[in-house]
Amino acid sequence: MRSALRARAVLRRAVARLALVLLAVVGIAACGSDDQTVVRLTIRQGSSFREAAESLAAHDIIGKPRLFGFYAARRGLDRNMRYGTYLIRRGSSWNEVLDALQKGQGIVNRLTIPEGWPLWDIVPAMAKALELPPESLEVAVRDTLLIQRVGAPLGTATLEGYLFPDTYDIPFGTSARDAVARMIGRFETVWKPEWDARLAEIKLTRHQAVTLASIVEKEVRRGDERPVVAAVYTNRLKIRMPLQADPTVQYAQRRRPGRVLYRDLRVESPYNTYRRIGLPPGPIASPGAASLEAALYPANVPYLYFVARPDGRHEFRKDYKEHLAAIKMVRAMAREDSAKARATAQAPDAAAAVDSALLALGLPRATFDSLTRVAPPDSQPDAKPDSLPDSLPNARPESRRD
Repeated sequence: MRSALRARAVLRRAVARLALVLLAVVGIAACGSDDQTVVRLTIRQGSSFREAAESLAAHDIIGKPRLFGFYAARRGLDRNMRYGTYLIRRGSSWNEVLDALQKGQGIVNRLTIPEGWPLWDIVPAMAKALELPPESLEVAVRDTLLIQRVGAPLGTATLEGYLFPDTYDIPFGTSARDAVARMIGRFETVWKPEWDARLAEIKLTRHQAVTLASIVEKEVRRGDERPVVAAVYTNRLKIRMPLQADPTVQYAQRRRPGRVLYRDLRVESPYNTYRRIGLPPGPIASPGAASLEAALYPANVPYLYFVARPDGRHEFRKDYKEHLAAIKMVRAMAREDSAKARATAQAPDAAAAVDSALLALGLPRATFDSLTRVAPPDSQPDAKPDSLPDSLPNARPESRRD
């Protein structure tokens, strides 16, 4: 009896020592470090705490995920964690990590705004990504103090052009105004100090430069053409020639890129650069850094005209006669591309028709191929031109549209 009691006492002391050692190890592991690296990771909806701990370990935020799980369970913090995308510092202590998971501290929403988007595309994207009411964002992009901050002229209605296109990790719970202010801050960071001096050289205000850059952004599909397109519009501005930029007409009609018809050019709007000389009153989209730089430093070329080719590139010309010839060339290229596309689309149908006919006749495809295979040139007798028939059965002239 006494030996059993002694054995139990020894076992209890051993368990107590083991627990102390384990707590000491946990205490050491739970301490943070000086690593200030911020890591982005996502804890998906429905993930278990074990999965979250393994993800944290994979991103080197914690070590020993099983021990971390034990520590969290001992503190009753292995339940009710918040799901989402977090920004967490690698040097955080275990307590700080657990506190973040419980309270959702560090959760961010990722927002991506492509170059060339107008506000009518940006606002819905922000509302969805940031879980904000669209109405609050509409108010934010019309905030007069923010409009003054970017230096837009008096009377400017919105922040069109100044919500810089980029990818943002915006903390959960950020207000609409703060989110918009953050995007403006990104624009201010991208805008280089030497660009202010350049404005004086080219005799433009910053608002005008952003407006020109937004038109360039909407026109180009090939990045290397930005300075040349900017040069065309700059050359037109110098001689007070209408810009005649299709994207400004589309903006006036609140339309996405597409074909502009002659009737569209009659729209009454200060943004219609076919009817009004000079730049429109403001940007028509958010330009990226490359388009801003192109507007400030256009290429040194004499061009006044350009027309888009089917492949997205442009043909640039300096006078109207050359421009008309370029249009004719581009249209011929488009017809050729269209014919090739039709031929490619019809080829599978023709092959299917042959297969269907052979199946009906009971003739194997291999036999048909051997009968119709053309012999090599050196095995064929010389063909004389007059041996060919004047006409072939079922042959029709090639259709053509000039």
